[in-house]
Amino acid sequence: MIQLSNIQKLYQTDTMETTALNDINLSVETGEFVSIMGPSGSGKSTLLNIMGLLDAPTHGAVHLEGAKIEQYHDRALAKIRNQKIGFIFQSFHLIHDLSVQDNVELPLLYRSGIRAKQRHEMAKAALDRVGLSARTAHFPSQLSGGQRQRVAIARAIVGRPKLLLADEPTGNLDSKMGQEIMAILHNLNTEDRATVVMVTHDEHQAQQTHRVIRIFDGRQVQ
Repeated sequence: MIQLSNIQKLYQTDTMETTALNDINLSVETGEFVSIMGPSGSGKSTLLNIMGLLDAPTHGAVHLEGAKIEQYHDRALAKIRNQKIGFIFQSFHLIHDLSVQDNVELPLLYRSGIRAKQRHEMAKAALDRVGLSARTAHFPSQLSGGQRQRVAIARAIVGRPKLLLADEPTGNLDSKMGQEIMAILHNLNTEDRATVVMVTHDEHQAQQTHRVIRIFDGRQVQ
């Protein structure tokens, strides 16, 4: 699904240079559920952003389904992100002025050829997958944290992406709700054959995935 080769990411200011990632080499196979672990500031989120084409490496190559990402211009990259990749964030990133239904439909507005009725049906199907079909008219402020994360997952999967990237998806939730979110991710991985890459601090949740990648000071150590 995705391959990273000799990835290095540097951040520069006028006075200093910081290495966020250094010599990362890894592959994620289609259908895998992979977790990324490491202490705060180790480069986990930077790695996930590069895998999701939200950021570009300073050096190295990224291949998605065999295609070298560097050959694409910004508009093409945006199209790939919209059609092939779903993002789930710790802070949900829902738009509070939009209903649950409209939040989930939002990624589909940027796809040509999808009519309003079809968008509506796809969003309802995604919400049904996460157990929130009865909450379509609610607003994010009317939902619990776990429900908001379910909406965020529905938004991520509404376009049926091949790759799901989750950055601490249970970090703001209690353990019971965290396990429910993990169950949804496992279901998407096994039933939809979605490839899932998840950043987490939870060792127990990491051990529920196929493979654990450990990052320390920007380097892959395991």
